[in-house]
Amino acid sequence: MQLSTHELRVLGSLIEKEITTPDIYPLSLNALQAAANQRSSRDPVLDLVESDIRQALHALEDRGLASPARGGLGSAGARVPKYEHHARTVLNLRRDETALLCLLLLRGPQTPGELRSRADRLFSFDDLSSVVSALERLLNRAPSGDGDTTTGPLVTVLPRQPGSREVRYAHLLGSQSPAVAPASGQSHTAEAADQPGTSAAPGGVDVAGSPLAALVADVARLEARIASLEDRLRRLEGDPAAVTEPSPRAYPGTSTADAAPVG
Repeated sequence: MQLSTHELRVLGSLIEKEITTPDIYPLSLNALQAAANQRSSRDPVLDLVESDIRQALHALEDRGLASPARGGLGSAGARVPKYEHHARTVLNLRRDETALLCLLLLRGPQTPGELRSRADRLFSFDDLSSVVSALERLLNRAPSGDGDTTTGPLVTVLPRQPGSREVRYAHLLGSQSPAVAPASGQSHTAEAADQPGTSAAPGGVDVAGSPLAALVADVARLEARIASLEDRLRRLEGDPAAVTEPSPRAYPGTSTADAAPVG
């Protein structure tokens, strides 16, 4: 499943606003445009016009990822069309996985530490290891083998940047635009970026599906686990009571039972 830059932004915005502002969700076209063009928590910042939003919504509808919802009444009594996403159902996501995928859609490749610090309004992760665990599930999803594009891995691991202690994860729902390409100064090749099911590493090296991808993923998991242990050790030295076993958290107003996969 390869979505365009506009489709990725619209889908990510719908997911985010469902969680953070449920009182105005589903979103009207104007509200969705404002969310997509937000200046904060977006990388890159876009300036989509109404026609861009409509076109992206139609494409997402064709894939079953979004649809019109029952609108409320406007000030003049007219029906206001509103839109909602179906990413959790279509992609069979848990709530913690949905939060991470949403962040990757809206802000591009990120490290587990960045994802944890930015996920507070979407999902409460107890520690870094719970973030890594969710990323591993998204990374290791097995394809169905029947051509179903909603199964299979949803994230990939990018090679670690020079001087960085953590690797970054990127989603596999669409090509990364130049504005969200790895910050090493190298960009994905256009050919690799346009091929469904592939993920190009900096310098134009195709990583997904190769032995290098497995090696990079293994190294990423080890590094993330080491970082998680270091984090827990620091907390233990500072406040022993702060170290607790991770437990599933749900969205505000929901029970922890909702953390189970959606059927």
